[in-house]
Amino acid sequence: MEKFLKSFIHYFLLVIIFLFPLLFLPFTQEFFITNKLYFLGFASLILLLASSFHLLFSKKISWSSRPFDGSVILFVLAVALSILISSPNKVQALLNPNFGLLGILSLTVLYFYLSRNNGIMKQWNNIISFSTLLLSLITIVFFFQPFKNTNLPTSLQFLKNASFTPIGSQLDLAIFLGFIVVYQLVHLLIKKQSNNETMKQSIFNFSLLTFNLLALFLTLYSLLKTIPASSSQLQTSILLPPFRLSWYAAVETLKAPLTALFGVGVDNFSAMFTAIKDVFYNQSNLWQINSFSVGRSGLLQIMTETGLFGLISFGLLLLTVFKSAFAKASADKPFISSFVYLFICLLFLPPSLPLFFLLFVTFGVINHAPTGDIQEKSLDLSGLVPIYLGTVIVSFVLIAGAGYFLGRSYASEYYFKKSLDGYLNNNAKEVYDNQRQAILINPYIERFRINFSQTNLLIANNIASKAQPAPTESAQRTQGSAQLTDQDRQTITQAIQAAISEAKAAVALNQQKASNWENLAAVYRNVLAVAQGADSWTVSAYQRAIILDPQNPIYRLNLGGVYYTLKDYNQASSMFQQAVSLKADWANAHYNLAWASFQKADYQLAASEMQNVLNLIDPKTNKTDYDQAQKDLEEFKKKLPTTTGEATQSGQLQQQQLSLPQQPSNQVEPKIELPKTASPEAK
Repeated sequence: MEKFLKSFIHYFLLVIIFLFPLLFLPFTQEFFITNKLYFLGFASLILLLASSFHLLFSKKISWSSRPFDGSVILFVLAVALSILISSPNKVQALLNPNFGLLGILSLTVLYFYLSRNNGIMKQWNNIISFSTLLLSLITIVFFFQPFKNTNLPTSLQFLKNASFTPIGSQLDLAIFLGFIVVYQLVHLLIKKQSNNETMKQSIFNFSLLTFNLLALFLTLYSLLKTIPASSSQLQTSILLPPFRLSWYAAVETLKAPLTALFGVGVDNFSAMFTAIKDVFYNQSNLWQINSFSVGRSGLLQIMTETGLFGLISFGLLLLTVFKSAFAKASADKPFISSFVYLFICLLFLPPSLPLFFLLFVTFGVINHAPTGDIQEKSLDLSGLVPIYLGTVIVSFVLIAGAGYFLGRSYASEYYFKKSLDGYLNNNAKEVYDNQRQAILINPYIERFRINFSQTNLLIANNIASKAQPAPTESAQRTQGSAQLTDQDRQTITQAIQAAISEAKAAVALNQQKASNWENLAAVYRNVLAVAQGADSWTVSAYQRAIILDPQNPIYRLNLGGVYYTLKDYNQASSMFQQAVSLKADWANAHYNLAWASFQKADYQLAASEMQNVLNLIDPKTNKTDYDQAQKDLEEFKKKLPTTTGEATQSGQLQQQQLSLPQQPSNQVEPKIELPKTASPEAK
């Protein structure tokens, strides 16, 4: 049995390495990285379970040390402490797919098994070569979009995407293929110099390298090709946060002792990004992306989220690997070269699960062979029955508990995916029931809460829109107001309360994220015409979002829109002016400021701002908006004692829709009275 378990662990490690880049399942909202994360989690538990059975049958605990062990454990400890001390949403930090504790722990288990499996090197090259060959063939085939004109069911529409890859994103694909190409190039050079390879092997290895190079070239072409970002600008298809802002985020953590030591917490980079984002960001093509969840550099993200403790522990790990790797024989030079390549990726590219997978596998394989100073030690527990039984029972209980937690977490992702399928099937009950089930299983995922709040809001709006206007007193009511039955009012009240409750739950999970407050504000804003007190709550929530994301012009425009709807034109004008100050080339901000000024009877400013709108719109690409702004300007001029001059054309802004804030269409009288707990300040 002991021999069988060792053999099982050996081949299971090879299966993990082979499947990881190819695995994807359509059972979660995100098909690729999410499933790879849970695959690694369950795989690590299976490895630990096999070792527990080995202990059960052998009654011995065996262990040996390797040079990297201490540094790996120290880094895992740094990540865990960052979550415990700094992360607002600890469960979501544990499950973060790019850089979370579950992924790091699973990869650590994989490292320990790889570094102690002396036979892994004999089959590594064949396994990784075959897996990468399949990945390269898929990349080459899908680049030419073979299913572009094929009628596929909704669940398979992703196969029409030219950038489809089982590994996840095109950037992760480029990193993975680059790693293999570096490994194979160095491997071929060493074999050629040593004349240690037959002609047949040389042709096979050269063919593999050729396929991988072609796939890498096509991937880089897809990543770097330019696409129109506006009427006057181009950008690449890959969107990455600016390196300088990732640097600012890391430096910002040094301003407080706690964040300097432990960072802002895993899964909390986006909160720091909005805090340090400057006005120059609004001049880039990325300005409508409020925040990024990952930094431009893996090392800078480690420092931002785990602090100096995490950065130093990871730096010690890399230093130990460098020191050990360069002392190895030439047979390990392909891995050493690939490790240097991964280090460069960590310096300049965002962290991701595939990148960390390659890194930890490289740690394990470089560290696999024991030296003469390393000896395996064992402790015989056959004579210590209570300790032996206790150790076995505890290990099985811990593995079962971790498996139960992982199973529930994955089940919540499955139910959430089913709710999204309900949207496609236009089945409101399927959407509602599955989102509710996902939250019942795992109530700590902000994404679930935000979507469920919007689902409840949609239910309330649908019922309000179906209500018929009152047959009498209609002339006395606000235009568009509706009369509801008692049952309708009760259902709308419950749906609104649920929407607010779920939006507040997302805020409670992480109050440092501006996007959570913005979602709460949007919920309040959508019930302005229905619920009493929603106006002040909307303003309060938007103000909290602005505090957390002070350079965001969109939040100020939205808050100004709320004031405009409430006919508070002074406050609306102030917010629109702030939006213009933050994003001077945003036509819609000037347009709203023009109308707010017009409502205040400041006709000179109104005409001036509408002229700015015309200067920013290209009439060739956005004629509808240009004509509307020109028509509005002519109306404004009628209020002026003198004319303001003719419009000029510059065409400096991307196509967009000019829009004024609108009063919510489904108004209800009398308004529904919500409990005080619906307020954003209420806990």
